[in-house]
Amino acid sequence: MVRIAVDMDEVIADFVSKEIRLFNEANGTTYVKNDLAGKKLRELHPEQEESIRERVKDTRYFSDLPLIDGAKEALEKLSEKHEIFITTAAMDFPTSFNAKYAWLQEHFAFIPKSHYVFCGDKSIISADYLIDDHKHHLEVFQGQGILFAAPHNYYEEYPLKMNSWDEIYEYFVETYG
Repeated sequence: MVRIAVDMDEVIADFVSKEIRLFNEANGTTYVKNDLAGKKLRELHPEQEESIRERVKDTRYFSDLPLIDGAKEALEKLSEKHEIFITTAAMDFPTSFNAKYAWLQEHFAFIPKSHYVFCGDKSIISADYLIDDHKHHLEVFQGQGILFAAPHNYYEEYPLKMNSWDEIYEYFVETYG
């Protein structure tokens, strides 16, 4: 049994799809995820960075994020053999605590509440693995990092970069049975 820490936004919760949808509705644009290859939405429109951040600060923003394809199924199966923790850098958006907690309870109730970690600095995480979409979190993590592919890290390289939850699940099955 290994201990696996899993980031929330853009790893199990599809933050970017909602961000794009709200931006398109507000601006009459037609962006899709592929348009963000290697970038964040605010980099395409720096003049709107503040309005983008304000939308995300809404206390309800995180309450209805779609699931990343395959995340729930893979984590449910992995939780049968491994210890799973959800580790989210929630200090970036402190108004998100309640919505993130409720979202986790709705979609990942099979993970004990005591395994939800709301933090700012992921170097404090004590686990064998950290699955995250931000390389800087993996660089301070003491265990093995897995970079989860997301639009903003499209061009980034990492020794273990995986594109889907199917790929992650297979990695753990092949490595640990």
